Amino acid sequence: MKNEYRLKGLGCANCASKIENMLKEMKEVKSVTLHFVTATLKIEFEQGFFENQNEAISMIEKTAKKFESGIKVTAKSKSKEEKGKKWDFKTKFHLIRLVVGVVLLAIGLTLQYAVGIAPLMLLWLFIPTYVFLGYDVVIKAVRSMFKGQIFNENFLMALATIGAFAIGKYAEAVGVVLFFQVGDFFQGLAVNRAKNNIENLMDIRPDFAWVKTCCGALVKREPEDVKIEDIIVVKAGERIPLDGIVVDGDASLDMAALTGESVPRGVKSGDAVLSGSVNQNGLLTISVSKIYADSTVSKIIELVQNATEKKAPTETFITKFAKYYTPFVMLAAFLIATLPPLFLGISNNFYDMSWTYSWYPWVSRALIFLVISCPCALVLSIPLGFFGGIGRSAREGVLVKGGNYLDALNKVRVVVFDKTGTLTKGVFEVVQIETANGFSEEEVLKIAAYAESMSNHPIAQSIVKCYDKEIDREKLSEYFEIAGHGISIQFDGKKTIVGNMKLMNKEGIGAVESCGLGTKVYVAVEEKFVGCLTINDQIKEDSKRTIAELKTKGIKTVMLTGDTVDVAKTVGEELGVDTIVGGLLPHQKVEEVEKIKSTLSKKEKLMFVGDGINDAPVLALADIGVAMGGIGSDAAIEVADVVLMTDEPSKLLSAFRVAKKTKNIVWQNIIVSLVVKVAFLGLGAVGVSSLWEAVFADVGVSLLAVLNTLRIFRAKKQNNTLENSNHHEDGCCGE
Repeated sequence: MKNEYRLKGLGCANCASKIENMLKEMKEVKSVTLHFVTATLKIEFEQGFFENQNEAISMIEKTAKKFESGIKVTAKSKSKEEKGKKWDFKTKFHLIRLVVGVVLLAIGLTLQYAVGIAPLMLLWLFIPTYVFLGYDVVIKAVRSMFKGQIFNENFLMALATIGAFAIGKYAEAVGVVLFFQVGDFFQGLAVNRAKNNIENLMDIRPDFAWVKTCCGALVKREPEDVKIEDIIVVKAGERIPLDGIVVDGDASLDMAALTGESVPRGVKSGDAVLSGSVNQNGLLTISVSKIYADSTVSKIIELVQNATEKKAPTETFITKFAKYYTPFVMLAAFLIATLPPLFLGISNNFYDMSWTYSWYPWVSRALIFLVISCPCALVLSIPLGFFGGIGRSAREGVLVKGGNYLDALNKVRVVVFDKTGTLTKGVFEVVQIETANGFSEEEVLKIAAYAESMSNHPIAQSIVKCYDKEIDREKLSEYFEIAGHGISIQFDGKKTIVGNMKLMNKEGIGAVESCGLGTKVYVAVEEKFVGCLTINDQIKEDSKRTIAELKTKGIKTVMLTGDTVDVAKTVGEELGVDTIVGGLLPHQKVEEVEKIKSTLSKKEKLMFVGDGINDAPVLALADIGVAMGGIGSDAAIEVADVVLMTDEPSKLLSAFRVAKKTKNIVWQNIIVSLVVKVAFLGLGAVGVSSLWEAVFADVGVSLLAVLNTLRIFRAKKQNNTLENSNHHEDGCCGE
């Protein structure tokens, strides 16, 4: 079992990565994930270790402080946590230091260059200014040095600035630490803004529930304390705390945080409602159908938070890159400071050991290397970018289970769709009843309705709804489902078969195949064919547009269905699907997907989109499994990699758009960060850039990368247009 902790005071992305790696290497730890943005640590210990939570907290805190002092580890509370204020005392004091530091540095530069006072005479001003601005940097550097952790920005900055003092660059040393603190200040604001954006996306947890007691009084309780079938009341302006069924009242619900829908949805008595929705008006009385742990809002928060455990290849690469990059630059800095003076300083006369090159410029260049070396821009902005993309997708009603899946969306070349409930509405109506062997339409409908009353499939429910009479279950016995074919049951003591033509043929029943267009349900009693029901489904309004948009971007579309070949062909051709395969049993769907995957290269991905009712095997097989409207289906949540909160196929376009946006921003950060750093490393090596430019290459680029990442949150929603960039499912009714 994984335990969750909060690391208060965690402010360095590079340090977070090192803390995670060190914990992973411990024999007591089975698995661990540390997410910098939410400062959340999920850790699972080997059996027998740290069964006492206080011991676990002490161990984690001790490990964390090796890399960043001031971290406080606490057990993560299940209740809603208070957000940190943007302008707390620490932030205000940091700003005051910057203002005072700018004034003192300006005075020193004025005295040095305008008045002409020698730099050495200004040490009385530069040293106190440096201490005032950089005391925390030096303290952290000393602490990390004694702990053997020298490859961090504080140590490198302290070494570089103290080295600048040693070679007489007093104003530059103060200016560098000032620039570093300015960049750190704005970077902190940007990161906090990103954190708040992400927290806002997940800020759908209800604070309380008004529970109605047996005497009619309302009692305020925690959502976790409410039980199934408890009656709760939700007033106007309040958030629905748990999933349930409306038993009284009507209202308009704001579901934007759950499904991305901008238009409120009206609900009335008998309608199902999801936790996390906001009651805009009216008074709702709701019967709770799920405890909080199983509710929609709980699942969404858990999915988004757990998404950081599955990292994209880019994140994994950058983590490994940073591990070797900083030591390499440290070694390069040492060689620059020592080798040129040693070898270039020897004159042509072997006996003349006078130096023609000074150590001064080479030490200065080495200090520039030290300032540039910290890879914080990459380590911070890339995970932040992927998590921002996941959060952005959640806000648009698309739950992506990890950065790896968000990244894989950009490589999808084939999208395979289920039909019923995915491309069609799954709202069926009996449009025709054919009879045989002396049975009337009423009798055929009654027999089919009784047999199908044991099923929850939409087709079965449509038959029961059409019958519209009470079902006497005592007349039914020996219910048996024949996978991919239909149902066998005893009705009024007679063996009744209800299913597709395959079932009729299998049982040796001479059924007359219906010529009507739609899903067919054949009925037989005592091995005698008695009739057929034709059921039609409607295509979703946005299915055709979704297929068209995918095709324009070079993505092949396929429709696999258990419905008859004729029905599949009619629906598929109307939608413009590239490949249509009908009449499939569940295992045949798996075989078809395997065939399609075998034609793709390793870099190309296959996506399967289903309604989440009985598509678990195919969802698991696909590179990316997408459950449509499946938030209420536990099977869909478990198996699918992406969950669409509504039944709209066009939500796929939102997923592709956000994935493309995230990929572009991440690679922009990578390219800009590497190009700038490499450029300044080269310029520093030849003595062109100064410490001022070096700090920009470090802190400035980190700030630019974070600000660029924030564009994911600012992106406006589009009308789901892709930028460049159930036993009957195969059961008795054929679909």
